[in-house]
Amino acid sequence: QVHLVESGGGLVQAGGSLKLSCAASGRTFSSLTMGWFRQAPGKEREFVAVISKSGGYTTYGDSWKDRFTISRDNAKNTVYLQMNSLKPEDTAVYYCAARVGLGVAYTQRSYDYWGQGTQVTVSS
Repeated sequence: QVHLVESGGGLVQAGGSLKLSCAASGRTFSSLTMGWFRQAPGKEREFVAVISKSGGYTTYGDSWKDRFTISRDNAKNTVYLQMNSLKPEDTAVYYCAARVGLGVAYTQRSYDYWGQGTQVTVSS
């Protein structure tokens, strides 16, 4: 069982930055592919970014690849999402997710464990 706890969300003005963190426990962190998803009000949960187990490979949803950066620190069992140039449409609950299987993945069903989410609100 993997336990994920997100933090770092909050209220920020448009154009600002936030850095989300997700601390993992319960399994060797370096054995997990980690992803970030988000769910805006009234919308389905969508893929934001993924990072491989070693951290050597990352990929992003098209809407965020120029503004968001995913990273991980395997010594700290933590994955991060640096979000810059935030826009009101980035307002959402952000979730981290862990995948035990091989390779990276971009769909919710490919992930085995989920955090409780952290709210990000961007004001105009």
